[in-house]
This record gives sequence, structure tokens and C-alpha cells, in this order.
Amino acid sequence: MESPSPALIHQTFERGISLALHLWPALTLAVQNNWGGPDSTDKRDWFAGAVSSELFPDVSSFTPAQLSSHISSPNNAEEPDAEYVEEFLLNVMLDEFEVNVDDDSGYEVAESIIKIRKECLRGKFDEVEALAKRYSDKKGSKVVFAKGKDQEEEEEWDTDDGEDDGEAGDEDMEDAPELVAAPKKEKPEPEIDEDGFQTVTRKKR
Repeated sequence: MESPSPALIHQTFERGISLALHLWPALTLAVQNNWGGPDSTDKRDWFAGAVSSELFPDVSSFTPAQLSSHISSPNNAEEPDAEYVEEFLLNVMLDEFEVNVDDDSGYEVAESIIKIRKECLRGKFDEVEALAKRYSDKKGSKVVFAKGKDQEEEEEWDTDDGEDDGEAGDEDMEDAPELVAAPKKEKPEPEIDEDGFQTVTRKKR
């Protein structure tokens, strides 16, 4: 059997990252609640690309010989470990979604990504396909959220358009970890001057 091309390896790896993030309850909950703002879904798509482009070497343009050399290099310094990936994931969650993940799910996602990376580099896509099945099963479970969108509009997983990741149905709320969203300031009581008029203050950003 012919080995997959470096371009296919890179494409499948990026798909695996996207699937791992879509299956992360912490991120799913943040997207559903728009903790990253109205463009939370787009941020999740960006998140997957950032993990790939900022943490891992792009092997899509490698020759088979270069790829083989990259794989066989002992203690390859270009490849991050799970702790480094976890730190990146948690920082993005805090910076972009104002969420502090206080369980071990970030490390579990990081380990999954590392496993996907190692398998993909060797031309094995079984782990990615397993994640794709989990994602498909989750979508088919028809979990209903109080503020979720109609799941019947969700399409099959597509690695190209990135528009099928609806904000509802990816995860069961019972599986969601304990999260700590950044506290929101309480609305101050209106100030009334001596003439009975309300004082208007400029909202700080």
C-alpha cells in the first residue's frame, strides 16, 4: 500500500485537531454561551488552525525523504510535548473565551492531539477516524440545550468549509467540566444629582 503524501498527512492532522477541539466540553460550552463574543464559533475554527500553525511544523511541502528524517529524528525539538500543547490550549481559552479550565480536560485534549500527530506522521489515520465517529455520534444523539439551535440543520463533517459546527449538539452538558468564566462587573446603581437628574457615566471598555 502506497504511503499517504505529506500534504494528505498535514490535512488529516489539521482535521484531527478540529475534531479534538469540537469534542472538548469546555470549549463547546464556551462557544454555546458566546463567552468569546458573538464570533465564538469563528474563534473555535481559528483555534484549530492556530494549534497547527503555531505549534507544529508544516510537513505538507516535505519530500518523503524529509518526512522520514523528521519522524526518525530522536527527541525532535521541533515537535511539542503534551504539556506545551496544554499550556497553549489553556492560554487561548483564557485569552479568547475568558474561561479558566480548572480540570484535566485540557491535558487530555493535548494528549489526543499529540497522539494524532504521531500517528499521522506515520501515515496512520485510525485515531482521526475514531474522533470523527465520536463527533458524528454526538451530533446524532440529539441532545437539546435550553438555548441551543435546531440540530436538524447540522451537516456532515466537512474539513474545508468549517461552517457545520453548530453551537448545539456537539456535547452533552452532563460531560461539561467545571468552568470559571471571567467575572462580569455588576451594573452600578444610577446616580441622582440634587436636581433629580440621573448622572450618565461613560462605559469603560
